[in-house]
Amino acid sequence: MEVYSDEYFMTRALDLAMQAYEEQEVPIGAVVVHNNKIIGKGYNQTEKLQDVTAHAEMLAITAASNAVNGKYLDECTLYVTIEPCLMCAGAIQWSRFSRIVFGASEPKFGFERIDKGMLGKTEVISGIMAEECSDVMKRFFRERRKKII
Repeated sequence: MEVYSDEYFMTRALDLAMQAYEEQEVPIGAVVVHNNKIIGKGYNQTEKLQDVTAHAEMLAITAASNAVNGKYLDECTLYVTIEPCLMCAGAIQWSRFSRIVFGASEPKFGFERIDKGMLGKTEVISGIMAEECSDVMKRFFRERRKKII
């Protein structure tokens, strides 16, 4: 069985972020991986669903929980393009992920600025493809500001 890298799965999350981008949603994508296989994925859909909880991470967690027919994802890794917010960090904590890998930091709302110990035993890896993840967000908000002016 071929073993995929963190970059491989982050690229899949970035593909989902681009789907969000194309739908005029904040471009964040997430995938949940178990045994080297994607079992859940999501991208921001807060506008489409008119639901403030429809973050990429939340949708990916729900899909993965359905795939394993359970609420605990303790043998899984969550890959997300941008550092999760506090709400998503809570869902990650309750889901008991073994690892979370994120691309770019979120200086305003990211969970690491709020509570570094919140995720307990979950291994946190940051900075995987950070530049690519950050660039998508910057481009999205730059284009939105142009439309407002």
